[in-house]
Amino acid sequence: MHVDDAVLWNIGEIARRTGLSVKLIRHWSDVGVVPPAGRTAAGYRVYDSESLARLELARTLRDLGLGLAHIRDVLDREHSLTEVAAAHVDALEAQIRALRRQQAVLRSVTRRTTTAEGLAVMTRAARLSAAERRTLIEEFVTETLADLDVPAYRRGLLAATPDLPDNPTDAQVDAWIELSELVADPDLRTGMRRMARYAAEHAPGEHDEGTLRDARRLTDDWTRRVNTALRDGIAPDSPAADQVVAAIVTAWIPTQAGTRNAVHGDDAHARRVLLEQLEVASQPKAERYWQLICTLNDWPVQPSMAAAGDWLRTALRTNPAPGARAEELGALYDAGADAWRPAGVLDACERTLGAVAELVGAVGPDQLDLPTPCADWDVRALLAHLVWENLMWAGLADGTPRSDATADHLGEDHRAAFQAAARSALAAFRRPGMLDQRYGPAPGRRLVEQLVIEMLVHGWDLATAIGHPRDLVPDLARAALPVVREIYGGLPRTAGGSFAPPRPVADGAPALDHLAGHLGRDVNCW
Repeated sequence: MHVDDAVLWNIGEIARRTGLSVKLIRHWSDVGVVPPAGRTAAGYRVYDSESLARLELARTLRDLGLGLAHIRDVLDREHSLTEVAAAHVDALEAQIRALRRQQAVLRSVTRRTTTAEGLAVMTRAARLSAAERRTLIEEFVTETLADLDVPAYRRGLLAATPDLPDNPTDAQVDAWIELSELVADPDLRTGMRRMARYAAEHAPGEHDEGTLRDARRLTDDWTRRVNTALRDGIAPDSPAADQVVAAIVTAWIPTQAGTRNAVHGDDAHARRVLLEQLEVASQPKAERYWQLICTLNDWPVQPSMAAAGDWLRTALRTNPAPGARAEELGALYDAGADAWRPAGVLDACERTLGAVAELVGAVGPDQLDLPTPCADWDVRALLAHLVWENLMWAGLADGTPRSDATADHLGEDHRAAFQAAARSALAAFRRPGMLDQRYGPAPGRRLVEQLVIEMLVHGWDLATAIGHPRDLVPDLARAALPVVREIYGGLPRTAGGSFAPPRPVADGAPALDHLAGHLGRDVNCW
């Protein structure tokens, strides 16, 4: 069609040329995106070459995802194509970030057991804007600290406010979801408020970078000392732990200058104050809060200090003053009667080791991975401990203490390893004069006694784990119970200690069940 030498097309023809539908072209004409060049005498719309160009550009912009408003802006030259494209790039990037977060949330769902309600909570947490995430943490800090006058503590919490990166890792998504749930936990708020109040009461005011650096250095020092003690097999409720405690207290005392705690030396008062500080700081959920903050902010995540803290608090309770536990044991060791008469403690040791050797010999290769009543130990780990106990007490008896508790003493043949270790222990104990020789506060017979008790209770663990009758040497189990009550009765039954709180045992249960129950085993669950 030609009007005044211009080529014009009706709506059907222009639709065929552009590949757009008649309905869409009519709509775009109605809203002003591509107005017609004119109308025929009959009122039908016609389009010219400029209309064709506008339609093709509009189609391209639509395929790129622009809306009508932006398309009209470009076509009417209200905004340049470059400006609109830049704005659209920003919008697309925001959409991509949102999609990536949603993708990360769904990946997180596949890594955990999540209910439909939990998925909704996780999704809402991941979709929060940066401002909403910041507000969530700020409200947590405000509600936790409330009316406490702790400006430095408050600033420290707010300064570490995290944000989810534009391209978060799986770990960061998991951390944000967990953190958003954790800040609603009343236990976390109570624990952090307690720490803030203690700091305000005992060390008020601002703390410069040097003070904070000294605190970090002290923390690194005591955790290193405790972790070394753990690796060396030093029990926190033993006299040997006192030396570790003394070194930690000595390093800690200078940090108390300027606080409201008057600490002048390693004594009962100093240890009581240190224990109080550790108990205030012992907040597993607060520790988890900071680990999640570090993950989100891409800071180094410090390993958990929970095990080291449990050890040190137990050691301080057991040794409330320098030498306290050794002095207590010395009095017990000298006053206690020989519970193993008439045959004597060496006979008791030989019989107990023989009974345990039979149990060790009954363990098949398919049973090494079985769980045991000892938390976190499978049968293989329990066998390794049985071997180590014999080697350790043999070394002490010979005057050559061992420090290789973490080495593999079991090897590939657990039966041969136990028999060899038991022989070395018996040989050391049979050395002339050993039973009367002094080992610190204890005569030698008490070392033998300790091995008997260890083998009895861990023999119960092994028998229980492999389904073997657990009434080993009942007369010796009955003889051991009053000894155990005398020596271990006053020990703190804490998470870091050697024994859990005593558990109830039926009156008619085997003697070894009563011994195991007194040392914290739940005999009714096995």
